[in-house]
Amino acid sequence: QVQLVESGGGLVQAGGSLRLSCAASGRTFGSYTMGWFRQGPGKEREFVAAILRYGARTYYADSVKGRFTISRENAKNTVFLQMNSLKPEDTAVYHCALNSRDSSNLYTTPGYDYWGQGTQVTVSS
Repeated sequence: QVQLVESGGGLVQAGGSLRLSCAASGRTFGSYTMGWFRQGPGKEREFVAAILRYGARTYYADSVKGRFTISRENAKNTVFLQMNSLKPEDTAVYHCALNSRDSSNLYTTPGYDYWGQGTQVTVSS
């Protein structure tokens, strides 16, 4: 069983920054692709970023490219999402997710089989 716990959310003004963390337990963390998704009010959960095993490659949604950076520290079983130049439309609950089946589907929720509870990010204008 895998447990994922996010932290680092909060309230920030537009143009500000936040760094989210996701701590994983229960599996050999470095072997798996990790992703971040978000779900805004009244919206479906959407892809934000993904990082392949051992950090070999990263992927981003067009809406966050150039502003967000995903990284991982395998020795600490942690994945990060550095969010800069935040906009009100980034307001959402942010969830980390783990792809334990080596799915090539990185961009939608069925590609991941373990999820954290999420952390709220609110960006004020």
